[in-house]
Amino acid sequence: MALSDYDALLVLSFGGPEGEDEVIPFLENVTRGRGIPRERLAEVGEHYFHFGGVSPITAQNRELISHIEQALAERDHSLPVYFGNRNWHPFAEDTAKQIAEDGHRNVLVFATSAWGGYSACRQYDEDIQRLRDITPEIEYTKLWQFYGNPSFVNLMAQRTREALGRAPESGTKVLFTAHSVPNAADDAAGGPGDANLYSRQVGEASRLIAEAAGVDDYEVVWQSRSGNPATPWLEPDIVDRAEELNETAGTSHIVAVPVGFITDHMEVVWDLDTELKEACEARGMTLNRVPTVGLEQEFAGMVVDIAECVAQGIEPQTLSTVTVQGCTVNGAPCAPECCAPVRR
Repeated sequence: MALSDYDALLVLSFGGPEGEDEVIPFLENVTRGRGIPRERLAEVGEHYFHFGGVSPITAQNRELISHIEQALAERDHSLPVYFGNRNWHPFAEDTAKQIAEDGHRNVLVFATSAWGGYSACRQYDEDIQRLRDITPEIEYTKLWQFYGNPSFVNLMAQRTREALGRAPESGTKVLFTAHSVPNAADDAAGGPGDANLYSRQVGEASRLIAEAAGVDDYEVVWQSRSGNPATPWLEPDIVDRAEELNETAGTSHIVAVPVGFITDHMEVVWDLDTELKEACEARGMTLNRVPTVGLEQEFAGMVVDIAECVAQGIEPQTLSTVTVQGCTVNGAPCAPECCAPVRR
């Protein structure tokens, strides 16, 4: 097959509110089925209210889509690009109906996540399965994950080198950070015989980026944990670790590399640009936060590269030595027990 054999590309993402009146309904969608009281959601929503109730993610996804459209046009691909979310407008279900109404029947899906795991991969597969149930006339093909893709690695490495160039020669520590998940969820990531796929992939991407950036001394840390404090999550937390490094090793400067995120959405602007920054300032430390790379044109070119590889039936290029998973059709799981959901 060739890319011309596909009718459209769907960019499938998480979603986010775009006004204060949307914050609680959005969080109700995110936490549906967990029985979290509305007053607790209001507490969680303070991060969004701090920014006027607007999550940057929707505008950033639209910008990413415009870059993908440009990359497609530069390669003479006439592939329309659609946008749908799991938790907020535009909902993926509504987008799927529009795709069907427009007459498209063979659709590629780019999920805005580089990783395996339930939240990062299989939940997107479940989204795709829902779309198939709504529009059974459409064949959906999910693109490969990109955590080890040379374009992603080299873009992140370039931005990391630039940040290090502005850092003090001594007292600096590089911390690669990604969204934490419950330990039980990470244990289930990959399924029996291949557990901890998520954390291993984050570690592998961090290693590749550090190697390309010439960084020998770094650590992988985590952020954005939520839920019951008694539930074990991946640690250490980036704020806790930065404070500990300052106290025990005299670290005075942090270079934070948000390897787990492709754009500067809420987990980046709040957890890193707000909480981590305030924690560093309180201890007299300085901070360089490496930019995310999802809005660079080369990233959009990578998406088109992967689409071309999937269309041709070949595996995209990767620098990783960890098994690449996540290329599934019609929302089917990679393996029978792969990344099964864990009761919170």
